[in-house]
Amino acid sequence: MAKNLIIVESPAKVKTIGKFLGKDYKVRASVGHIMDLPRKSLAVDEQNGFTPRYEIIPGKEKVVEDLKKAAAGADNIYLAPDPDREGEAIAWHIATVIAPESGGKNIARISFNEITRRAVEDALLHPKPLNADLYDAQQARRVLDRLVGYKISPLLWKKVKRGISAGRVQSVALRLLAERDAARKAFVPEEYWQFRAHLKGAEPPPFRADLHKVGGKKPAIHDAAAADALEKKILGRDKPPLFAVDGVEVKKREKTPPPPFTTSSMQQAAHQRLGYTAKKTMSTAQRLYEGVDLGEGGVKALITYMRTDSVRVSEEARAAAEEYIVRTLGTEYYPAKARRYKTGGSAQDAHEAVRPVDVNITPESLKGVLSSDQQRLYGLIWTRFMASQTAAAKVEDTVVLASRNGAQFRARGERVLFPGFYVFAPQKSDDAVELPPIAPGASLELEKLEKEQKFTQPPPSYNEASLVRELEEKGIGRPSTYASIIATLQDRGYAGIKDKHFEVTDLGHVVCDMLIDNFVELMDIGFTAQMEERLDKVADGKENWAELLGEFSKRFNPVLEKAAAAINSVKGGMPSGLSCPDCNRPLQIKFGKSGAFMACSGYPECRFTSDFTRDDKGEPSLVEREKAEREVVGKCPDCGGDLLVKRARTGSRFIACGNYPACRHTESYSTGVPCPVCGQGELAEKSSRRGKIFYSCSRYPACDFAVWDPPLKEACPKCGFGVLGLKKARGLTWAVCPNKACGFKRSAGESG
Repeated sequence: MAKNLIIVESPAKVKTIGKFLGKDYKVRASVGHIMDLPRKSLAVDEQNGFTPRYEIIPGKEKVVEDLKKAAAGADNIYLAPDPDREGEAIAWHIATVIAPESGGKNIARISFNEITRRAVEDALLHPKPLNADLYDAQQARRVLDRLVGYKISPLLWKKVKRGISAGRVQSVALRLLAERDAARKAFVPEEYWQFRAHLKGAEPPPFRADLHKVGGKKPAIHDAAAADALEKKILGRDKPPLFAVDGVEVKKREKTPPPPFTTSSMQQAAHQRLGYTAKKTMSTAQRLYEGVDLGEGGVKALITYMRTDSVRVSEEARAAAEEYIVRTLGTEYYPAKARRYKTGGSAQDAHEAVRPVDVNITPESLKGVLSSDQQRLYGLIWTRFMASQTAAAKVEDTVVLASRNGAQFRARGERVLFPGFYVFAPQKSDDAVELPPIAPGASLELEKLEKEQKFTQPPPSYNEASLVRELEEKGIGRPSTYASIIATLQDRGYAGIKDKHFEVTDLGHVVCDMLIDNFVELMDIGFTAQMEERLDKVADGKENWAELLGEFSKRFNPVLEKAAAAINSVKGGMPSGLSCPDCNRPLQIKFGKSGAFMACSGYPECRFTSDFTRDDKGEPSLVEREKAEREVVGKCPDCGGDLLVKRARTGSRFIACGNYPACRHTESYSTGVPCPVCGQGELAEKSSRRGKIFYSCSRYPACDFAVWDPPLKEACPKCGFGVLGLKKARGLTWAVCPNKACGFKRSAGESG
């Protein structure tokens, strides 16, 4: 019997796929990429066809050895990473690594859009060779991004701040945010007034109508005086004021459902309806795709592949949706002609839309089985797909025009005649109110007239949903890259999130302006979109990847040399327009590890520093700081000065001489609790590189005892361990034993 090896990229897939296959199949995981360009060098030979130098990723050596060993004992090897360009690159690198062990055995590529028995078995029946064009497209993207990032980033380190970066796509996304930010700051609001009439006819209910025209023209009311004059004119002297119905228009129409999700529309909907970030949406979807433990139901994949720009649906999925809709709702809820959505012109259409693997697994049936995040996202995907396959909703629209003294008001109403896809995706609309029966020429009584002052609003800041939509519309990046683009902008400190919207930082503006001034083509939105199209051509075998890179480098390298000489450094600080409150010299904006701050240009004579904020127009102002009381804990053994309690950047407390920098004496901040292991040291407060506080023996490294929870000078009454720890959970504080084998726990307010 032949021995078959299937290699996937995710450990989660091993369980899901393994249960479909017999004993003659083994499934192993590469745990993502096993090879990549080394981090500490460019690793691209530009003189020899841009040949990349890949290396085993540090930490993946054992994985590689395990794959080699498994390959050596197999007759047939099937490479089954995700069905996209990145998955093709993973497969290609696996094939490169295991080739010597394969001994010329059959190595084939298989892929599936959903992890089901049918899909996996079908893939095994139709293996294919590795796709060199897809691999070249991914390799071209990787090398292109490496050339841009590793050549521009050192320039930014030298001119702005160490540790920041520039990316081919992320920089253009930053430009979108910065330009929107600039438009908001330059915006000048204009005053206008809105009028609403609350009217009552012969039959209930009362309804609201909005001002539509004044004197037959669109209303233009820009000040309080004009608003007051119009109000008096509308009200007149009649008691009660009556409106004449000018016309009633009733139309019936059908509302068709939206198509099933693509990656982009899924990220947008998850952000708008669930509050998920793009990163959270994709990681949750990944788990639903790879397989979730359903308890007695075992491990099961719930959705199709989630990186797609297609709205296409397989015939099997369409038929399953038809059967479910007809069985549960009736034949009238399925359209007379099955829905087949068309994918946009720039989309690759390589995979189906994101949809449930089995429509009979409803969101309700998974309550208590999935995590909350998985449950909500699966519900969103399931309802969107089912709605997309359901009959159109039929509605009746009503428009009523009513006027008084030259002012015409308009009311809109909507009545649902047949819910159709609304049963899966209820609609929220201001028009979704039913108006009472109203006849043309009838009179309507005014119950109340409202007028409200308004101001035009600036274009809204981007949130994650609107940024993803903009990137997609402009052809910047691809579905699999949106989440990483957004994460990189935040990780580099170029943008933050405030009230769920992006806010470009001072560092982000500086970097963006520098790149726009010196790398015009690279920062051009059209050029970036064109480059994505050319990478797609490489994937289709219509363009050579090395020639594409050669053409890019011929234009990019001279611009880089020119920029290196032209860019002025801002490491010394940028003008702020403010004066130092201590010495009246100019304050400068500088960039530190924790972000931008103000510092006196008179340093080192004047050491004033301060955080600052900006108003709606971008003007800076200093943040007032409360003068902290000095906590003196003793005298310095070196100079006799006061020893003070201070905090490190990472958050932990320490003790330092108050005469710093003349005296640099420091000590750990001791809790006074003896170390329960060595009995000689005391537990001192420390913090990890990520800023998490912990407590370790002051004799480290001689004694390496450490705990995360603040220690209590009290032995465990159950096992006798020398200390207890204070742990907070759900608003309560507990004293717990650090000895995991003990498990002692009591309220911190109780006696031992």
